[in-house]
Amino acid sequence: MEANRLLIKNAKALVGTHPKGTLRVAGASMAELPMLEHGWMMAENGVITALGTEEDWPGISDWNGLEVIDATDRYVLPGWCDPHTHSVFAAPREGEFVDRINGLGYEEIAAKGGGILNSARKLRAMGEEELYAGAKARLEEMMHQGTVAVEIKSGYGLDAASELKMLRVAQRLKKTLPLQVRTTLLAAHALPPEYKDNRAGYVDLIIKQLIPQVAGEGLAQYVDCFCERNYFTAEEMGLILEAGNKHDLKGKVHVNQFSSMGGIQAAVAHNALSVDHLEVMEDADIESLRGTRTIPTLLPSCSFFLGIPYGPARELIEAGLPVALATDHNPGSTPSGNMNFVVALACIKLRMSPEQAVQAATINAAAAMGLAEELGSLTVGKRASCLITKPVPSLAYLPYAFGQDHIDTVIIDGRTVRTGETAA
Repeated sequence: MEANRLLIKNAKALVGTHPKGTLRVAGASMAELPMLEHGWMMAENGVITALGTEEDWPGISDWNGLEVIDATDRYVLPGWCDPHTHSVFAAPREGEFVDRINGLGYEEIAAKGGGILNSARKLRAMGEEELYAGAKARLEEMMHQGTVAVEIKSGYGLDAASELKMLRVAQRLKKTLPLQVRTTLLAAHALPPEYKDNRAGYVDLIIKQLIPQVAGEGLAQYVDCFCERNYFTAEEMGLILEAGNKHDLKGKVHVNQFSSMGGIQAAVAHNALSVDHLEVMEDADIESLRGTRTIPTLLPSCSFFLGIPYGPARELIEAGLPVALATDHNPGSTPSGNMNFVVALACIKLRMSPEQAVQAATINAAAAMGLAEELGSLTVGKRASCLITKPVPSLAYLPYAFGQDHIDTVIIDGRTVRTGETAA
């Protein structure tokens, strides 16, 4: 690929200009979002090489081959990082959406054969090429909305062949699309019908066959488990995380969506990278995260769609923790991969400030997928992956006017993937 050079000039502000070495932001510091007003940024070969304000503009001696973007009246932000999605799936589940309107709950729908098992039946029957085409279209839409990195889980196969199929599709997406992709083995998403009377047998399949094979073939970086009543226990999750650690697959786990049952404590004991959902939290759960490297990741659009409680963002921040945000994009409980809506919900429903929400969707979200050294802030040496807003009066306007599309341009690794009106 030929070299590329990029200059973004006249920005209303460069947002998230953290100093080199900042890999997450916790507690009260989440409200302190660094910005450079009247800013410019240079990138070469997909990497940020310099940035500053108009007072320290060094000038350009060689304009040949330089792409110039005039960001007058616009903010430049690090691109959104989405550290929890199920974006590889076979088909939507709008029938269950109607069931919920008619009064059925998530667990009631699952009990009658819907939910995860519904997705598993459809995915097992779908060919890899069709599965890839659908996921590619979803990720392209997410990039258009400003997402520059995404974590993709398996979990809709629930047998060895189908779980591997999902991860192969995710790896193919990683190779063919410009955004960064991280993958997670979530075979422990639900108990498949074939193992309804043999829980231990299915956990053994995950531990003894799938985890070694996935690690050996480089199909995933992480392992996950849905630790919840009627799904998997904290003890079963502990066994899966222990096996994952032996094969360098760190934990990124579903916990505390509907109940508090020791999942957070088990995740912390096995050095999980993140604990995700957290809609139902007790004081002991929050306390157990203090002083750890495990990142609490909240999924407010899931709460919005299902009508369940929202995660306690303010309490987590007050406990000094680095909160991250993600979409939970999936066909059953969050059929949207729009991080702009997640940021708005974080402000409206989680009562996070705009600055906290941006930090949670950029640098902390990058950390929750192991990418904070590459993404999440506008920092020299990081990937030149960012979004440029349309003209807006303030940063707070982005979540405030939540129904509007505020993005003008999206850039991934120094190359424009969505072109607005900013080209000079």
